[in-house]
Amino acid sequence: MKLILMGLPGAGKGTQAERIVEEFHIPHISTGDMFRAAIKEGTELGLKAKSFMDQGQLVPDEVTIGIVRERLGKDDCKKGFLLDGFPRTVAQAEALEQMLSDLQRTLDYVIHIHVDQSLLMERLTGRRICKECGATYHLVFNPPTQEGICDKCGGELYQRHDDNAETVGNRLEVNTKQMEPLLNFYDQKGYLRTINGEQDIHDVFADINQVLGGLSK
Repeated sequence: MKLILMGLPGAGKGTQAERIVEEFHIPHISTGDMFRAAIKEGTELGLKAKSFMDQGQLVPDEVTIGIVRERLGKDDCKKGFLLDGFPRTVAQAEALEQMLSDLQRTLDYVIHIHVDQSLLMERLTGRRICKECGATYHLVFNPPTQEGICDKCGGELYQRHDDNAETVGNRLEVNTKQMEPLLNFYDQKGYLRTINGEQDIHDVFADINQVLGGLSK
């Protein structure tokens, strides 16, 4: 089972990734995890990636693609994998097609969890955190008993700067522009399956499971 998981921030990718990995016993491979592992192992590509990251620069495609190639060649990926955070561009998607062909494999599906941007704004801007104990609340999904006050310690609740409407709106816009060409690429290839992410998380997984049900575990 060879999968890519896609979705905008707040769409619930993390939750569904956990469920897919648990149900189908495949490794969850995120870009960040791959970089950290390659750096820890001291591989040539890992050290190259670290040199760019230490300077606050983006890791070039050829290094990222090389690290992905190394990761997909490991034994735990023989029965499949769930890629998360890669590819981010059509060029990376084309490179992934080539590396899978070299490994005599093909993708099964690209699962896209779709949520309307207005709902994502509500999800992402509603978070509040206690200044005293760090407890997390959500104005819609998990509100405090008393507005602005932590249930646990009585501390004041605040909104993180990166949760405000302007920052979240910009982040969603950037991610949408980046993701649309990829969705079109995979749609044309016949891999794309779009899931309604506005449902209850159990229903979202049930729909994903229905898509994946024809594949062997």
